[in-house]
Amino acid sequence: MAAYKIQKNPFVVPTTDGKLIEEHFGKATDGNTAISIAHMEAPPGWSEPFQKPEFDEYTYIISGKKQFIIEGETVILEQGQSIKIKKNSRVQYSNPFNEPCIYLAICTPAFTIENVNREEK
Repeated sequence: MAAYKIQKNPFVVPTTDGKLIEEHFGKATDGNTAISIAHMEAPPGWSEPFQKPEFDEYTYIISGKKQFIIEGETVILEQGQSIKIKKNSRVQYSNPFNEPCIYLAICTPAFTIENVNREEK
């Protein structure tokens, strides 16, 4: 068994909101439940419902801007900035800006649809 794995074919998560999600490592890609690493592209005007994830989420902005509402506080990140949002925090992610936002998301433990706890719209 090799001491490393190069990911050439990330799992593309099906979405209905125009967001591109490419999971490079995580539950959907290689069964890893400890961490997930995904490349994301959120189009202008994109948003998700509020959620209370059962994982810490780290986000690094490659280009564009992304808005977070965390426990009622609005935070806007720009290119080159990063944030850690602690598990069980109520958060909403969005891109209300006029350009796509490209970013990396790292979740520990790994993201699953069951542990994200999205609120009804």
